[in-house]
Amino acid sequence: MSSDYKDLKTKPDMGRGCGFRNDGEETVVTPCEGCYKLHETDWLEEYPDNVPTDIVEVRFKNTRRSYYRNINNLPLKRGDIVAVEASPGHDIGTVSLTGDMVAKQMRRVGFNPFNGEFKKIYRKAKPYDIERWQEAIALEHETMIRSRQIAADMGLDMKIGDVEYQGDKIKAIFYYIAEGRVDFRELIKVFAEQFHIRIEMKQIGARQEAGRIGGIGACGRELCCASWISSFSSVTTNAARMQEISLNPQKLAGQCSKLKCCLMYEYDTYADASREFPRVREPLQTLDGEYYPVKNDILARTMSFSSSKDALANVVTIPVSRVREIIALNRAGKKAEQLIDDNDAPTAEEPTYRTEEDSITRFDSKKRNKSRKNRPNRNGSGGNEPNGEQHRADRNSGEQQRQHDDGTERRNGNHGADERRGSENGNRNRHNRHRNRPNGGEHRSGRPDNGSNGENGGNGGDKNGNL
Repeated sequence: MSSDYKDLKTKPDMGRGCGFRNDGEETVVTPCEGCYKLHETDWLEEYPDNVPTDIVEVRFKNTRRSYYRNINNLPLKRGDIVAVEASPGHDIGTVSLTGDMVAKQMRRVGFNPFNGEFKKIYRKAKPYDIERWQEAIALEHETMIRSRQIAADMGLDMKIGDVEYQGDKIKAIFYYIAEGRVDFRELIKVFAEQFHIRIEMKQIGARQEAGRIGGIGACGRELCCASWISSFSSVTTNAARMQEISLNPQKLAGQCSKLKCCLMYEYDTYADASREFPRVREPLQTLDGEYYPVKNDILARTMSFSSSKDALANVVTIPVSRVREIIALNRAGKKAEQLIDDNDAPTAEEPTYRTEEDSITRFDSKKRNKSRKNRPNRNGSGGNEPNGEQHRADRNSGEQQRQHDDGTERRNGNHGADERRGSENGNRNRHNRHRNRPNGGEHRSGRPDNGSNGENGGNGGDKNGNL
């Protein structure tokens, strides 16, 4: 809400879009932007008037608006509180539009003055008018509750949705909803005796009631009927069928329990696009089999077909032009080779990157280059190591360690005779190494001691040439 009424002592009236402030001597009305129904933006307000006119739009409670003539040439601007002509007496309203926008708005809503004459604007509201108007507003809610009780006691099939008092507090408008005709002649007499005012009954529809009450729609925005729709058009389920929307009453109905008005917003676009789609009365005949229609994507100009009549199996989506070609072949007694044309087959394109910084693998390439730089070459020389012999020694040590482990497993799985043979050969190998220490030292620097490795130990002793 606007910050213009932070200092108000009373809550701003949400139906009329204004708040009342008492300065001690008199009551002042402050307009509250955004706190009324059917709000609009006067985009010509800052420009001079091209066609001078004395017609002004005045808004009252909720969605009720009318057009009046400024016969006294008052300097009126948007937000002024004025006293206007009513039947009988006078009413209090707020100026909502002036200048060139008034003619555009009258043309949009189709307003026709009563008997060709506009009602008059008397004056700007005086403090006495505002105080009396404020007293009338305070009676509206209590009057609505009491009138509902009276209508229920009389057994009338109607619902009173809103009550609006006239600014001079001598008349009230009762807005009601009814499925059929209601004889409320006796009801008017009871209301006149109960509230001591003149009574006017006005029947409205469910959509008009939702517009007067207001609210938030499923889209998260204010209801269209409360924000900008002034005339309602008929909405049928054909609009939902045309747009391929599921016929779920809970999702298609608005807060007024009627079909949503927004179903008609794109209806013309879908209706024009659907004329290009052929009527598939029979399944499409191809060499692979028959294909049955499943659904249409009107905006994408595509149709989906299934190879099964009762289930969604092998669903294929093709453009409308391809469907027309296959229908023409089938009518000529021929079958298409395949449902999808080779030219219409989707091709997967590799993503392209504008710069190297946009690539998601820009860090992986750096890591790969670094690992290659530190990786040893096949000839035994490392990339960053000063001596490649250390890498070769580590690799040989690892290989010999794996051979040692394999020999240990084989020894655990052999019989007792093999174990004694390996122990005897190991003893001979150790004796020979003790006799030939220079050769043994060179052997230990290149390979680990394999004397305890059974048959390998014996082979080591034969390699030294001592047995």
